[in-house]
Amino acid sequence: MPHTSAPQLPVPQAALTSPAARPETADAAAPPLGRRYDTGERRLMLHRSGTGGPAVVFLAGAGQVGLDYLNAHNRIAERTTSVLYDRGGTGWSDAVELPRTAAAVTDELRALLRTAAVPAPYVFVGHSLGGAYARHYAQRFPADVAGLLLLDPFHEDLHANGPQQARDMVEQLNSQEMPEPTPEQLQQAREQAAPLFANWPEAVRGPLLDHHLAAWKTGLYESRNLYDEVAAELRAAPGLPDIPMIVLTALGHDNTQAQLWPDDVLRAINDAKNALHAQLSASVPRGEHRILADAGHGWIHEERQDAVLEAVADLCGGVGG
Repeated sequence: MPHTSAPQLPVPQAALTSPAARPETADAAAPPLGRRYDTGERRLMLHRSGTGGPAVVFLAGAGQVGLDYLNAHNRIAERTTSVLYDRGGTGWSDAVELPRTAAAVTDELRALLRTAAVPAPYVFVGHSLGGAYARHYAQRFPADVAGLLLLDPFHEDLHANGPQQARDMVEQLNSQEMPEPTPEQLQQAREQAAPLFANWPEAVRGPLLDHHLAAWKTGLYESRNLYDEVAAELRAAPGLPDIPMIVLTALGHDNTQAQLWPDDVLRAINDAKNALHAQLSASVPRGEHRILADAGHGWIHEERQDAVLEAVADLCGGVGG
């Protein structure tokens, strides 16, 4: 079941992946917000706003970048420190070969937060693939994490628990090469995606849209090892610490998902996802499962920003409780 969260393009970007790992070229221009921090291995983009703690740190979904979460970030920064960043190989961070292990991503994030002098503990907001990375960070470095908000997160058992038709389709598509879109398709994609960013500041909107159109394969490469390597890392690591955790499950319409699956298959996927999210939230003493029937997978942080902000406030209020 695909877990790419990028803006919709004129190809089924969440399902098709290349048969080989690819080095991704991140944006060479200066980021429209934030700055690059040198962690010793590479330069990573980080944008910080607000003051106080605990710091809220967003972990983007596959194919998305930190600035996709800017509107929620700005609201959270009214009450505490909020942090957006780009993983290596994505956005305005340095290039790195994709896909990557969850251990590599979490080591990188820990080094970045230390380099940027963002003090622990953190409340992580992990979306889709970012939810898997947020969980793994908490598994590996429990003392650094004060709370988890998982936005329609990847679950390691979804592939096995989903409908057979979906499993067969994913396996078939995983070996296909993705063709380059034509100039006409790119222009169509620009026109379709532009309304998604209408509420972003003008100085950010243009560079963000340009980046997504230029780097639309990033999400494909990032998520290629989800169901084997990353899933195995989640299973092998220690259990989650006793911290507040909220899992938001999106069961509403999603344009990308609707392109990929017939209605009956999508319902079966959502049923399996909902059950696994309920199990995940029940795996910690202070876990909570909240269902959003009117939000899709890719833009849950915009379509139900109110629910995201409420969950962050609940987690920040529960730190130390």
